[in-house]
Amino acid sequence: MIRLFVPRDSFALALDADAVAARITAEARERKLDIVVVRNGSRGLAFLEPLVEVDTPMGRMAYGPVTVADVASLFEAKFHEGGKHPLAHGRTDAIPFLKNQQRLTFARCGLTDPLSLADYQAHGGFAGLAAALKKSPADIVAEVTASGLRGRGGAGFPTGIKWQTVLNAAEPEKYICCNADEGDSGTFADRMLMEGDPFLLIEGMTIAGLAAGAREGFLYIRSEYPQAIATMVRACELAQAAGFLGQSIQGTNHSFSLHVRTGAGAYICGEETAMLESLEGKRGMVRAKPPIPALEGLFGKPTIINNVLSFAAVPDILARGGAAYQALGLGRSRGTLPFQLAGNVKQGGLVELAFGPSLRSLINDFGGGTASGRPIRAVQVGGPLGAYLPEAALDTPLDYEAFAGASAMLGHGGVVVFDDTVDMGLQARFAMEFCAVESCGKCTPCRIGAQRGVEVIDRLRASENPAANLALLKDLCQTMTDASLCAMGGLTPMPVLSALSHFPEDFQPAAKAAE
Repeated sequence: MIRLFVPRDSFALALDADAVAARITAEARERKLDIVVVRNGSRGLAFLEPLVEVDTPMGRMAYGPVTVADVASLFEAKFHEGGKHPLAHGRTDAIPFLKNQQRLTFARCGLTDPLSLADYQAHGGFAGLAAALKKSPADIVAEVTASGLRGRGGAGFPTGIKWQTVLNAAEPEKYICCNADEGDSGTFADRMLMEGDPFLLIEGMTIAGLAAGAREGFLYIRSEYPQAIATMVRACELAQAAGFLGQSIQGTNHSFSLHVRTGAGAYICGEETAMLESLEGKRGMVRAKPPIPALEGLFGKPTIINNVLSFAAVPDILARGGAAYQALGLGRSRGTLPFQLAGNVKQGGLVELAFGPSLRSLINDFGGGTASGRPIRAVQVGGPLGAYLPEAALDTPLDYEAFAGASAMLGHGGVVVFDDTVDMGLQARFAMEFCAVESCGKCTPCRIGAQRGVEVIDRLRASENPAANLALLKDLCQTMTDASLCAMGGLTPMPVLSALSHFPEDFQPAAKAAE
């Protein structure tokens, strides 16, 4: 029997992968070939989706991007035996985009049927949980601390410290919450992992439950991810039926239940306390801190809150030891981060690397430069509230401290590329407008400041009293940075000030046009 793989990931589905899979099945039937089509996750090579793979004695062979119209010619070329074809890329793991990565978190994604427990275990799944079940909570936390893992959601806070705080809390009732409300522009790693390797997230959250002494966890997924929601719900059902969730996990006296909850489309619920409000059935609004959620979180109880990539890194840390994870990266940035290449880039997709290479290397060596072929003018890293870096700053190492030193942030690892046709004044305006629309409205600097920011930028671009309005914009940004209740308002000035610093000419196009 020949095994073919056609992704069920949203990348591929958006490009008609279901129709491709159906056509392959029908064509095989007509040719009386014994073929089974496995719907796997994505390998992250978005520029080649739908990427169809074939199991052969030489390894998995890749063909893509495949359309329905290509299927007949693929069979004629005997692609099901690894035959040559214009869409052939040779062995999947030898494609440079994939071969040159350092995959830990995404090592399994695209290899397996996402909802097959047998596949998951055959590729090392639940080894971390097995190790954790033999350790005390303190020893689990010590392993995570030794790994140097920092939160992959944006702030880069040490995960071990957060877990230790919850472990030390005297309350008998505690919770684990995963923030999967991935709303940053140019990011898709959370979605890709939930759709392609859901048991990994379940395993990571369960280990967190063992570490903290929590018996319940909640996975909060953005409503715009229907495939991820359906996959995670089904994966939880399968894990519970197999004894990896629920009562007496794998015959031990440990219990952990996991519930999937759907957000309602509010970007602000990506902020941890607004997410907690939403989980409690309230309007998603930011809470004042202190108290921190590690002490008073969901329903007022101590709560570990991490994002998908943080929890997903944990099973490997427990399986191989914290020291192995700590050995990757540089400085205080340890392990790997899945970077997501998007925007005006030739080869978009997911690139997991140990911290350290330059932003230029990521864009050129993996992304192949701009899709337009024009020079890069700016790159935004870290979502819509991240700084815009000019071409001259592309040699900045991919490292938390290096980016902080450049008045920027790595955030969730989203990288959006712009060529030299971009209007950076409009991009800065978009940051303020985005904040005005998505603000929860609880604090004045964010609610009112963002709207005033849009107005001031409009006056600047119309060349109305430029000196006074420039001073006003900078003062407004300082107020939002210092006085906003959360990072929504506090970080909105970052893209604005970076654009203003590196591309000042774009803020007075009317004056430039009049020259």
